[in-house]
Amino acid sequence: MADQDMVSREELAELGKRLTEVESYLHVEQKRQLVKELQTKSAAPGFWDDVDGAQKVMGQLSAAQEDVKGCDTARGKLEDAQTALELADETGDEELRQEATKAAQELADELSELELSSWFTNDFDHGDAIVTITPGQGGLEAQDWCDMLFHMYLRYCERRGWKVTVNDAPQAEVIGIDRATFTVSGHNAYGMLRAEQGVHRLVRISPTDEKKRRQTTFAGVEVLPVLPDDVEVNIDPNDLRIDVYHATGHGGQGVNTTDSAVRITHLPTGTVVTCQNERSQLQNKAFAMKILRSRLYELELAKREAQIDELRGPKHEIGFGSQIRSYVLYPYQLVKDLRTGVETGNVDAVLKEGDLDPFIVGYHRWMVGEGQKV
Repeated sequence: MADQDMVSREELAELGKRLTEVESYLHVEQKRQLVKELQTKSAAPGFWDDVDGAQKVMGQLSAAQEDVKGCDTARGKLEDAQTALELADETGDEELRQEATKAAQELADELSELELSSWFTNDFDHGDAIVTITPGQGGLEAQDWCDMLFHMYLRYCERRGWKVTVNDAPQAEVIGIDRATFTVSGHNAYGMLRAEQGVHRLVRISPTDEKKRRQTTFAGVEVLPVLPDDVEVNIDPNDLRIDVYHATGHGGQGVNTTDSAVRITHLPTGTVVTCQNERSQLQNKAFAMKILRSRLYELELAKREAQIDELRGPKHEIGFGSQIRSYVLYPYQLVKDLRTGVETGNVDAVLKEGDLDPFIVGYHRWMVGEGQKV
């Protein structure tokens, strides 16, 4: 439905059909009952005696309430639009028709969000995510590109209302950052952000080249789920080498001034995790172990299934021929996802404002379509 067009009865009927499908996918009626059960449980005496268990229950309650509330709000908008349109048809009141159109547009936007949630069937999709950005081909330019992506994702998370904890983002010696690892907490964070898994390509005039030549640069984005505590990952302490060093990351006054940064190496697999943005060595070690658990879980999944890890996706060299999305700043301006074909000429909105929803929603819509072909 175009913004300038007035909504029709047929379009409202189609929105109603989409809403009914979403309610079915999300099992809304079952979740209404679950909300009642969890509310009763949380009000019982001694509920908070087991803090970890109580927090888990409250997390389940919050997630169920959010799905129910989202569907109820959408149902209310649909009824408002239908009523306004019926009155507009009866009276010829164009203001009522505009009101119906506005409600229908809001409903369409909300349905897109609800449909996303209904598509997330992975065990961890509705939970938190660990994102790591690594420079690829391009030398110093790649470190700058890594920094640009880092700030793009921070802005996107801010737009979404997600909390971000920066675990590691050390400044490079000349320009940009050596890497970035951060944890994103929020509803559907992992499900949404796994669309960003892969190689990102930047084409621009090099800011460090005196001859102002065009430069192609790459960075890799890894997205892992934050594993719930009840997911077992066996880590032998004897398999770990833990190094402590001086922190050198972002943050001005927030940067550590003691040797509290932590690097953990899992010797059997060669997996290395670093964390330096917390103020104490214990906090950095705890965050690093959380990230290590997720990475080792991923590796074990791949080993057990004897196939490419379904959480990380295809593993490619971070360079030519393997990118999922291109960001072209010169000789023209275009951001294009090579998987879905979604594109925009407003590169500032993407890179500076974090306007990634068209790409992320487009990816998941594309993935649902690809799955239906199988």
